[in-house]
Formats: sequence, structure tokens, C-alpha cells
Amino acid sequence: MAFPYMEAVVGFMILMYLFETYLDLRQHRALQLPTLPKPLEGVIGPEKFLKSRAYSLDKSHFHFIHEFVTILMDSAILLFGILPWFWKESGDFLVLAGLNAENEILHTLSFLAGVTIWSQITDLPFSLYSTFVIEARHGFNKQTIWLFFWDTIKGICLTALIGPPIVAAIIVIVQNGGPYLAIYLWGFMFVLSLVMMTIYPILIAPLFNKFTPLPDGELREKIEKLASSLKFPLKKLFVVDGSTRSSHSNAYMYGFFKNKRIVLYDTLIQQCKTEEVVAVIAHELGHWKLNHTMYTFITVQILTFLQFGGYTLVRNSKVLFESFGFDTQPVLIGLIIFQHTVIPLQHLVSFGLNLVSRSFEFQADAFAKKLGYSTELRAGLVKLQEENLSAMNTDPWYSAYHYSHPPLVERLAAIDASDKKSD
Repeated sequence: MAFPYMEAVVGFMILMYLFETYLDLRQHRALQLPTLPKPLEGVIGPEKFLKSRAYSLDKSHFHFIHEFVTILMDSAILLFGILPWFWKESGDFLVLAGLNAENEILHTLSFLAGVTIWSQITDLPFSLYSTFVIEARHGFNKQTIWLFFWDTIKGICLTALIGPPIVAAIIVIVQNGGPYLAIYLWGFMFVLSLVMMTIYPILIAPLFNKFTPLPDGELREKIEKLASSLKFPLKKLFVVDGSTRSSHSNAYMYGFFKNKRIVLYDTLIQQCKTEEVVAVIAHELGHWKLNHTMYTFITVQILTFLQFGGYTLVRNSKVLFESFGFDTQPVLIGLIIFQHTVIPLQHLVSFGLNLVSRSFEFQADAFAKKLGYSTELRAGLVKLQEENLSAMNTDPWYSAYHYSHPPLVERLAAIDASDKKSD
């Protein structure tokens, strides 16, 4: 009797759901605490704490419902053979349209079109509730229902434009890759990631937000001076109109080699003082100076190659496909099945990456502190925590498993500790 791969996958999915729900419950109890953690007393105002607590609890309640519906749907799709049924129906649709269902590329695109429509329909109620109820209730949502659907339409159109050539290329590579398949797939994805990193900020991001040069003034002068002192090859400094959709704030940088760009959310500039914004940028530049971006990129490439290597080992397993209800072995279905079978490893890898990311955040904070921005960074982190209504009380288990950034209490403690050492 063949090993029940599909049942094992569903069983592990449910176990992980139960484990993560346990962590969610721990976090929910932490969010219900009526007082601030002691290190934040006198740092965060009581009004902001109560608003943060209400916002976090609203999101927590919503998360429980969303995750429960998701595990039900995902389990049903696998257990009731909806995946192979949908694959067959997508082929029948091609026949009705007068197209060749034996062409795997056309069949795959037909399948993906149906999956996209299904996912948009099933996720729409949750997206609408999250945006126009929870985010609006707590003063974050700034977009209209028209803008919401216009963004959705643009996203679908971009997927329809960019997706088919990528899917076709992957299918051709798998069909003709031979013993070097993992190398070819990794090479293709490596080039694709570089292309997307290049065109996204130039061609895609401007379709959703407006990017304008940061006006001349004190803030621009100080950021340019800081970048110059670190020999950061800053070419452009933008402000993005994040306030058209949300009052959450952020900042990021991107670009290759000598063509670096920094983007500030307009909400960040509105919420923080000039020196606090500069301190946040000093933290981001710390990631660049300490090569965190490069280390992360290399790690992702190694993991991608290993993943494709694992896929090449199982892609011709007829038993594996049959366990999921397929009597053929399509390339895309093989990738989907493989992703499901390596879920245990994915969770372990994700946990490991979070640990590394948290370490990088502490190092970037220390870097900004060494530049003399300890007080400003501390104030900026507190301001961002307050304005974003981020959770003040966090469960240590939940935080360790989910957070790629350390909680505010830990970051402030690390900054204070380094200050005391230097004293």
C-alpha cells in the first residue's frame, strides 16, 4: 500500500494550525493585559496604550476567524480532491474555447486563471473587512472603496501581463532541464529576481503610489550628509504618498551597486521630527553598511537552489501525484505538491530567518547609536510604535516565532544597555 502523502500533509497542516493557534491565544492574553510593560511606563502615554490595545485585540479576533476559515478551505481542497478536479475542469474549458488542452502551458494558464478568480473571490470579504472596518475604525484607512477595487484591478492586470511568460518559461525549463534542472531553475529565478527588483520601483510601484523627490530643506540636507559620510551611493531621495491609503508609516531603500535610492513615507515625515527621521534612516543605512541586505539575498538564493534541488528529486514520483489525485504529472502541480510536502522544513527555515532578522535589527540599532543617534532613534522608535498603534505587550513565544523585528521593549533595552556600556 502506497504511503498516504496527501493525508500526511493535511495532518501536518492541521497540527501547525493548532500549534500556531496556541501561540495566537498566548498573544491574545498578552494583548488583554490592562497595563503597559514596566519598561514602557512613562514612555508611552495611557491614551496611546488603550488605542493600541483596542486595535491589536480587533486584529487578533479577526485573525482567529481568518485562520480558521483558511485551514478549513485548504484542508477541504486537498481531502475532497478539488485540486485535480479543478485541473480537469480547466482543461475542459480549453476544449470549449477551441484550444488545445494537451498543451501544458495553455492548460496551466487556464488553471491559474481559475485559481486567481477563486482566490480573489474568497479573500475579498476578509480584505474589505480588514480595510474598511478594522483599519477605518482605528483611523488608519485613507482609501476609498473605488481606490481599493482599482488597486485590485491593476494587480490582476499586472499578474495577467507578467505571469504567463514566467509560467511558460518554468514549464519549458522543467520539461527540458534534464540532470541540471535545479541549476537552470535557480538561474532563471535569480535573473528574474534581479529584473523584478529593477523594474518594480520604476514601473510597477508608481502604478499604485506617487513618488516625488524630497523637497530641499533641513531633512534632505541631513539625510544626504549622513549618506555621504557613510559613502552610501545615494542617487535619489523620494517621498511616497502612503497617506492616500493608510496612515501607517515606514521607510525603505533599494537599488543596485552605485544606484541607491531611499523612499520615505509622507506619514513618517508628518509623524516624526527631522532628527527622528534621520535616525530611522541611519538604522536603515546600518543594514547596508553591515551587509545585511547582501547576506539576506545570498541566503534566499541558497534556499531557493536547495528547494529546486528537492523538487527535482520528487517531480517524477508517480506515487506522490497519485496520492493527491492526479493521474498525470503537470509541472505546476508538481511544484504545488512539493511545496505542501516540505511545509515542516519551511516552518523551521522561516523561524531561523526570523532569528537572523532580529539579530540584524539589533545590529542596525547599535550602528545608528554609534553614529550618535541613540536618543533620536529611541524617540523615533517610540513615535512609530505609538502612531502605528503596534502591540505594546507581546508574548515571548509568539514574538520569537512570528516577529522578524524585535518588540519595542527589547530594542529600547538594547539601546539603553549599549548606552550604559559606553558610559
